[in-house]
Amino acid sequence: MTARPTSVAAAAAVLGDLAERDVPLAPFTTYRLGGPAAVFVRASSAADLEAVAAARRESGLPVLVVGRGSNLLVADAGFCGIAVLVTGLQRADGGAEGPDIVLDDEAGTFASGAGMALPVVARRLSAAGRRGFEWAVGVPGSIGGAVRMNAGGHGSDIASCLVDADIVDLSSGERATWPAADIGLRFRSSALTDDHVVVSARLRVHPGDRAESEAELAEIVRWRRENQPGGQNAGSVFVNPVPGEVSAGSLIDGLGLRGLRHGSASVSDKHANFIQGSDGGSADDVRQLIEFVRAKVAAETGFLLRSEVRLVGFDAETAAGAPPGVPA
Repeated sequence: MTARPTSVAAAAAVLGDLAERDVPLAPFTTYRLGGPAAVFVRASSAADLEAVAAARRESGLPVLVVGRGSNLLVADAGFCGIAVLVTGLQRADGGAEGPDIVLDDEAGTFASGAGMALPVVARRLSAAGRRGFEWAVGVPGSIGGAVRMNAGGHGSDIASCLVDADIVDLSSGERATWPAADIGLRFRSSALTDDHVVVSARLRVHPGDRAESEAELAEIVRWRRENQPGGQNAGSVFVNPVPGEVSAGSLIDGLGLRGLRHGSASVSDKHANFIQGSDGGSADDVRQLIEFVRAKVAAETGFLLRSEVRLVGFDAETAAGAPPGVPA
């Protein structure tokens, strides 16, 4: 499917200098795969998001919000809509200027721009002698993306510390502060839709010993390096079907799928819940391998695995059946 030229032109006319055409999305994802966006916007303030909302209404094009790209797989054909890169949303107040992290010791919170990388925020808080956010050093996403999907790891998640978030609704262009209770945080998900863009967030932390905090950071980094693969992937592909009891990785490994390859994609030799891409490879290969693994696990174990990876620009046919060349 391709975007209609008239719709693209309508969006670009509203966006003006904010609009770029046919920008490859691969460099903005950790898979480093996928085709171009018909329209691309680098948002650096809530005002930019309001312009995107107006362009969406005028053109009817779908919108894709891109943070650190750590949970996105974009089809080789690309995305026929408006892709909005929000890593420029660095300011704690959602504006174009001002500090990116603001500590409030009286309230026991900090505020951060949605585009801030979680590992950067974790290290900055640790250096300032604040505890409770160390787990985030191992999550390669942004504050905004973490709120959207309730990111977590190492025994904690955003739900455990989020106070509220500043959100722009792209369907209306309106901006409002949502209390955490209204965001509907659940395991690796939330009630936020494609129309909701997090601009900034406020989270709980507490004073503590800097040396102890930095030691915890180092231990988390060490564990991830020893137990998880690097390279082109989006982290764990599937949600553990029974958290704490049945892991997706153990199910996949138990079926002998570790190391299985399809074209340019493979199940990681290091951790079976990671599916690797490769330089010059195909996002469609990765998608087909994801669907094959899901179908194989369902058929052999009865567990229907839910993917943590957001699939962008694929049609339904790419998911049908086992990928060619992969043993059934």
